[in-house]
Amino acid sequence: MTTKGTQLSIHDKLSRLSRNLWWSWDPDATEVFRLIDPEKWEELHHNPVQLLGLYPPEILEERAREAVLHTRIHWAYRRFLDYLESAQTWGSTHATIPGEGPVAYFSAEFGLHESLPIYSGGLGILAGDHLKSASDLGLPVVGVGLFYQEGFFAQAINANGWQQESYPRLEAEQLPLQAATDSAGRPVVVTVETRSGTIMARVLQLSVGRLPLYLLDTSIPENNESDRRLTDRLYGGDHRTRIRQELLLGIGGIRALKALGILPNVIHMNEGHSAFAPLEVIRQRMQDDGLSFERAQRETAARCVFTTHTPVPAGHDRFDYELIHEHLGPLADTLGLTTDRLMALGRVDAQHAAEPFCMTVFALKHCRFANGVSSLHGAVSREMWAGLWPWRSVEEVPIGHVTNGVHVGTWLAPQMRVLYDRVLPENWHHQTGEPEVWSGFERINPGELWEVHSALKMRLINYARHEAALQAQRRGETDSVIHDMEQLFDPQALTIGFARRFAPYKRADLILRDLDLLARLMTDVDRPLQFIFAGKAHPADDRGKQILQQIFQLTRKAPFRGRVLILENYSIDMGRYLVQGVDVWLNNPRRPLEASGTSGQKVVLNGGLNCSIPDGWWAEAYDGRNGFTIGNGRTHSNQEIQDARDSAELYRVLTEQVIPLFYKRDRDDLPQDWIARMKRAIRTLGWRFNADRMVMDYATEAYLPAAGGRSCSIVSMP
Repeated sequence: MTTKGTQLSIHDKLSRLSRNLWWSWDPDATEVFRLIDPEKWEELHHNPVQLLGLYPPEILEERAREAVLHTRIHWAYRRFLDYLESAQTWGSTHATIPGEGPVAYFSAEFGLHESLPIYSGGLGILAGDHLKSASDLGLPVVGVGLFYQEGFFAQAINANGWQQESYPRLEAEQLPLQAATDSAGRPVVVTVETRSGTIMARVLQLSVGRLPLYLLDTSIPENNESDRRLTDRLYGGDHRTRIRQELLLGIGGIRALKALGILPNVIHMNEGHSAFAPLEVIRQRMQDDGLSFERAQRETAARCVFTTHTPVPAGHDRFDYELIHEHLGPLADTLGLTTDRLMALGRVDAQHAAEPFCMTVFALKHCRFANGVSSLHGAVSREMWAGLWPWRSVEEVPIGHVTNGVHVGTWLAPQMRVLYDRVLPENWHHQTGEPEVWSGFERINPGELWEVHSALKMRLINYARHEAALQAQRRGETDSVIHDMEQLFDPQALTIGFARRFAPYKRADLILRDLDLLARLMTDVDRPLQFIFAGKAHPADDRGKQILQQIFQLTRKAPFRGRVLILENYSIDMGRYLVQGVDVWLNNPRRPLEASGTSGQKVVLNGGLNCSIPDGWWAEAYDGRNGFTIGNGRTHSNQEIQDARDSAELYRVLTEQVIPLFYKRDRDDLPQDWIARMKRAIRTLGWRFNADRMVMDYATEAYLPAAGGRSCSIVSMP
């Protein structure tokens, strides 16, 4: 083991650790930062850069002595260096990508840690987990995104239950960010020309384990006031704001990489937001290599990978002729294209002049590998975009699937990790995508597993009580309400969690369709039930806000008060408490609108059971003994009838399967059949639905073929 860095001070070692997000998925390193000042750690949203800013070196040294932290700090720092320097990785053995350039992974959002809130939900968390696993596996990947100084939004729920948004600003200086510099040491600034002016952006660098993530930020003096605020908010503003952000992400992102001396071998577009990236690569190939547009287009597409994430039509950005002409006009001139021809590249029917430019269509036309994010979503996507390949049957449409997974180190509770260490092979965390590694979990003692789960559940309930009381206090509610919040929830009761975006199709209110029955279930003296909800509605989604309000108002009424809770300002931190502590994770979207879903995969790792519509990942995960399923997967053409069916089926599954199994106890008060289902879920699903397996699939099925430059056909060209 290396001893490099042993002469550094405690402050130097912790500063270096704080500047690389590796610490956030290493439980020992995380605990070191927490122990420096537990109260400030919570107050600063687990931001070690800010925390260390409060402690000059000499005071930190004294604090480390008081808390007996020296050995733990040295140990964390040595392991950090070993991680960075190790050449023995899966990637070095199984996925040596041809050529010198890395995979450039583009995403509009990255959910890496709660202290860096530049994410809104599943897409961003998936992107963050992708980078972490690529780092763990030793794959040559660089991330490209945008730095949102106001993030998505901070959510508060007022006394009437209505969501209110605020936008606290992030300060780059208080985050593990630094200016990215070129070979001469100069800070990189990129420019993107439009017909109405030039947009400029600085490039910030964030270290994610072995990988860099580059974030473009327009908040610089060189821009006018409007453009300085262009990257303030994620998914904010109108269509003009959206296309300018996406122009910066795709075109500006490729230009940033070139300025940094990075020539990517593969471009991976995570959703259509970054679909303009291939256009800039084509321009560079035409300029640098003298290629025609058609040849540069063909060769660029051969090295592009595209992942689509949503079967919801509104999730695919579309722009009219005027916006494309204004923003892509200068680039089109350089490429020798008219705006009409450029528009055609983003249309299903290239000749249909009334059809807008669709980012997903453009991405599908400029990639050699396209995929959905679950088996079912792959099939839905083939049907959805079949018009691009009218000469093929739907089954032959070249859109595959790579089912999403979650990063084990990020989402596994430290207490559960101790159990894993006991029954799984040594260094199992380096092989989480391999099924045989997980087979030993069946050997775990049922009582020990239940004890750890019960402790995590109590931790969740204490957290929920504390948060609920704070939120009631902020709303100015009475002392009696605040006191009730501090007492709510029964640690012995079956606890169901529902936390995700409050989009109407996710149907957070499905369980509320029969309140009389729900009340009977929740107040059953012998077999009580309780619910924790969390999630944000998009600021422009009034229907989503109404659903949230309906649930909030229910929490204030008997007999639901104290048995139903909704927590505000859902975040990665809150998500960890929930997925690690619930008994059951409820997921009931309108099939097939949940492309994958990953929150339930995090629950699996921690011993919780899923109760879900057979949509997304659960459609390929459920085997009859590793959770519960709602319905048979058939859908009715009438949405109201379908909702009524699914609600009735949800109640049936709860009353006939979930509740009886949970409360069936042996003489030691252990639910042996429930625990058997927990063990089976971890063993059969842990390896399949984690991000290491996902990234390995991308490497073998997409990155390696694309890096080899294998030819591909460009579809529906005008």
